[in-house]
Amino acid sequence: MTRLGFVYPGGGAEHDYYRFAEAHGFRVFLAGSRIPAGDDHDPEALRQTARVEHIVEAALRLVTLRIDAVLWACTSGSFILGRAGAEAQARALGEATGKPATSTSLAFIAALDRLGARRIAVLATYPEPASRAFEAFLGEHGVAVDKLAWLDAPSGFDAATIDERRLTATLATLDLRRAEAVLIPDTALPSLDLVDRLEAACGRPVLTANQVTIWAGLGLAGRPLTAPGFGRLFAMPHRDGPQ
Repeated sequence: MTRLGFVYPGGGAEHDYYRFAEAHGFRVFLAGSRIPAGDDHDPEALRQTARVEHIVEAALRLVTLRIDAVLWACTSGSFILGRAGAEAQARALGEATGKPATSTSLAFIAALDRLGARRIAVLATYPEPASRAFEAFLGEHGVAVDKLAWLDAPSGFDAATIDERRLTATLATLDLRRAEAVLIPDTALPSLDLVDRLEAACGRPVLTANQVTIWAGLGLAGRPLTAPGFGRLFAMPHRDGPQ
């Protein structure tokens, strides 16, 4: 059995992970541990969420479960420190647990690489400052944000109340003609069951936070899946090598 360990902040939509496990007959075991921090989307609060010692402390609680990979399942708490900060978080998780590790923000980059997409649109749940920080993080990886929209959710708990109708309506206002994919960050947003319908609505591959986190974790664990119902990303076989 594949065991993925998720570290997440408050306000998370971790039930997305268990839905995925159920959809695959529990071939994937997903365990989680929270950090001792809030879920506020203000940049200064996010820097507290991003503290490596808290992330590592939570991850160490998962080691006794014999996890195959560990994921820092927080988009904003991994991009807020920029590329170097996100890479340092993943490196610290790997060193502390002895397991391959990554974060949601880095998983977005890996997923874009797999799709071959370098010009994208972003529909963020966050207020503008955090949304701009995500845009800057993507830019550090050579990804151009052609369109950026934000929904002003002040926290993860608020993001969790954003429904499919609002996402679809906002996507409909964006000119996506030059975008090769649409990114919807925030692991607090329940999104896994929506990916196929959002792709149909906008005519582009859609990457959501929990989707890419699970996908990257399976790649790190050496147990990739091609799975219908979770967007074009999961319809593509993994390439060889770590994600």
